[in-house]
Amino acid sequence: MRTSLLLTLLLSLLSLPAWADEQVLRFYGYAYDLKSNRYLYTEVHQQHLSDGRWVGGTMTYYDPQGRRIGFKTLDFARDPAIPLYHLTLDLTGYEEGIDDIGDTLSLFKRHARGEPLERASVARGDATAADSGFHAYIRQHFAELMAGQTLNFRLVAAGNLDAYKFRIRRIDDTRFEDAPAVRLKVEPDSLLRFVVDPLELTYDPQSRKLLEYRGISNIHDSSGNPYTVRIDYYRQPPADAPKALLPLP
Repeated sequence: MRTSLLLTLLLSLLSLPAWADEQVLRFYGYAYDLKSNRYLYTEVHQQHLSDGRWVGGTMTYYDPQGRRIGFKTLDFARDPAIPLYHLTLDLTGYEEGIDDIGDTLSLFKRHARGEPLERASVARGDATAADSGFHAYIRQHFAELMAGQTLNFRLVAAGNLDAYKFRIRRIDDTRFEDAPAVRLKVEPDSLLRFVVDPLELTYDPQSRKLLEYRGISNIHDSSGNPYTVRIDYYRQPPADAPKALLPLP
């Protein structure tokens, strides 16, 4: 349960048709093993904005040698907190995503290349987020979180073909790249919190930009198990970041 429940939380973020008045943002995420601090992979983000709203994009994953290991597309046209998305991992052929959004959500998952596609439907409901739409949900409710409120919501986890109750709250103030930042804690709003590790997210309190993520990854190791990571969104690449991916395309 633990190894797949929180995969879709990674405010890992994002190819879609062109939109009017579109702006494209490109940036990196640098992922490290949470315990050993070993460099694991690089996220290359391309976010499409329309009139200031994140409407979709792509996210490409590379190992330290610069080889692609995964790819994700997201489309927020129907719901800012629940994207149509498709994640694939190159090594095993693992897939997951959401391919229809209505009163119910259509989820799919494939464990490995050549295996059958599994499907499930879950109710859409209120206060619901999925995958990188969780970031949009946080930004939408940022003022309440900064005021100390605890928010309860449902997280759709396509990797589990189900949805779960979660809660999020502000836990403290910190600093990131020598600037003020705030930390949020996300955990199951059920007995699952005793067996599922929480997530910790660091945000810029002014721009509401995600600065750091700590928790389970949607990238798997050679055994097929998801990494537990720290992902930093630095303004400048760290010294151990692979130079083959720099500068941004």
